[in-house]
Amino acid sequence: MNRKPLLAGALGCLMLLVGCASAAPRTVTAPDAPRALTGESPVQVTWTDPAQFTEIRSSSNRFEAQSGNWVYELASYLRSSAAKRLAPGQTLEVQITDIKRAGDFEPQHGPRTNNIRIMRDVYPPRITLTFVLRDASGGVINEGEQKLIDMNYLGNIGLRSDSDPLRYEKRMLDDWLRRLLPSTAR
Repeated sequence: MNRKPLLAGALGCLMLLVGCASAAPRTVTAPDAPRALTGESPVQVTWTDPAQFTEIRSSSNRFEAQSGNWVYELASYLRSSAAKRLAPGQTLEVQITDIKRAGDFEPQHGPRTNNIRIMRDVYPPRITLTFVLRDASGGVINEGEQKLIDMNYLGNIGLRSDSDPLRYEKRMLDDWLRRLLPSTAR
């Protein structure tokens, strides 16, 4: 029996396992995960500990709920969208305090569907945030806490991309920004 192919196969599997262990999937709750966007911008976005977000605390599949970099992606989207709408000299500070993404996991359907996000009316997206909008001299124009929810997220048409997993949350942020900054578009 020729053992070289068997040994090569075993060595290949071992290398694959070592590679997977060192390239573990990023999670929003990782200790080294950011809690704020960096860089110069008139829009500053920070967020509290995602481990306390409803998305993770109430999920029936916490592993899937915390995987990826979705908090950072939503914060980046919020920053770029808000920056386009601010009048010259205005600044916006936003702290995201809670997120519940659209849909949820339903493990009761079996192990093959445990990691599939199911979209139903009873799982609307929700985002809670605090904000301060300032004018060019630093005076407060508007501030407060907003609890965003889109109860009709499945009925809304015209979403930019059906393949974007954060499309419902981004649309909700866009709607909020249109209300907050209605006539200050550059």
